[in-house]
Amino acid sequence: MTPTNKPESRYSFPNGGLLPREETLEVAKKPKNLSIGLPMDDQNQESRVCLTPEAVEILVNHGHEVRIENNAGKASNYSNTDYSEKGAQIMDKKEEIFASDILLKIAPPSLQELKLLKPHQILFSSLHLNSQNKEFMQELITRKVTAIAFEKIKDENNSYPVTSSMSAIAGNTAVLIAAEYLSNLRGGKGVMLGGITGITPTEVVILGAGTAAEYAVRAAMGLGAFVKVFDQSVPRLRRLQNNVGIRLHTSVFHPRVIKNALKSADVLIGAIHMIEKGPRYYITEDMVKVMKKGSVIVDISIDQGGCVETSECRNQHDPVFTRHGVVHYCVPNIPSSVARTASIAVSNVLLPILIEMGEAGGLNKKLKDDKGLRHGVYVYNGILTNEFIGKLFDLPSKDIDLFMAAF
Repeated sequence: MTPTNKPESRYSFPNGGLLPREETLEVAKKPKNLSIGLPMDDQNQESRVCLTPEAVEILVNHGHEVRIENNAGKASNYSNTDYSEKGAQIMDKKEEIFASDILLKIAPPSLQELKLLKPHQILFSSLHLNSQNKEFMQELITRKVTAIAFEKIKDENNSYPVTSSMSAIAGNTAVLIAAEYLSNLRGGKGVMLGGITGITPTEVVILGAGTAAEYAVRAAMGLGAFVKVFDQSVPRLRRLQNNVGIRLHTSVFHPRVIKNALKSADVLIGAIHMIEKGPRYYITEDMVKVMKKGSVIVDISIDQGGCVETSECRNQHDPVFTRHGVVHYCVPNIPSSVARTASIAVSNVLLPILIEMGEAGGLNKKLKDDKGLRHGVYVYNGILTNEFIGKLFDLPSKDIDLFMAAF
């Protein structure tokens, strides 16, 4: 009797011979359509938006659903119509946005917004660790979401694309802000930032030799200012010198040397990266006192607590104050002052990640293959995966690579 369900042979019989048949394995990834939500940030504090209308169009064409809260892009001069014409759904209720599988938000969610999160949701936002507390972290963990920090995502070159682009924007913009507050238009002493023939150029002191500092140097020198750069690291100063391609006045950080430099400075830009074991302030109040009346301080490092002792964290609607006759501009999200440019920069980083996530069949497959994205995860399905945050807030943490072994 012939069996009705004969198993497929593992062998082939070419010309009467017997050869093993090649085993076929499933290697194709099953694409997944994503539900993406863009809630509106508090536009008194944040003007940027995570996706441009052009990015939304590409995502919709890939089969993904994009929901945007009413007027979420208004501060970046993107209207509801700009988004709806590209296929986005405009919604009035924040709860409808928070029903999405993936949430994209420039600023970290508020405690009220955290309560709208659901298990297994994915949150992309900045972390702003210096302004967070244990309650915030515990709420994220309780909600069992996966949270990814923009500023911690790495690319294939092992650099931080969001941080680098925001630093470049902040460095450029800091010089323009300083120029504005030196002018009569903002009640300054009426000095042009730069120099023309026959007039001594303005002096700009820059702390740091990273990306923000480099772009501040380029902008200030492009205007004709005389620039002095201070940093703790000679290799970083050398790299800055090579990148700019012009001989600069550079110095390692010596309090007496920088105090002398500040006596003639018109502008001080704090663009130095603050580290846990470093000094709390690089510029003391006594150093600020020797600066000229009407000079300007732009403390880019204020998002990490500030590198100037007299700095106070302000917002875009109340950005400046004067102390010891020196104007202080201390806003943690300087790129928000050029929100459209900054939004495009963030969107350029997030768009390929979202497309690849959909093609990979979801976040887990993408995380397994993308070490750089994995580096940005600080909470994974309700489990803290960032050791530094765990130590900072006395919370248990686990290595995310252990979870990836399961996929």
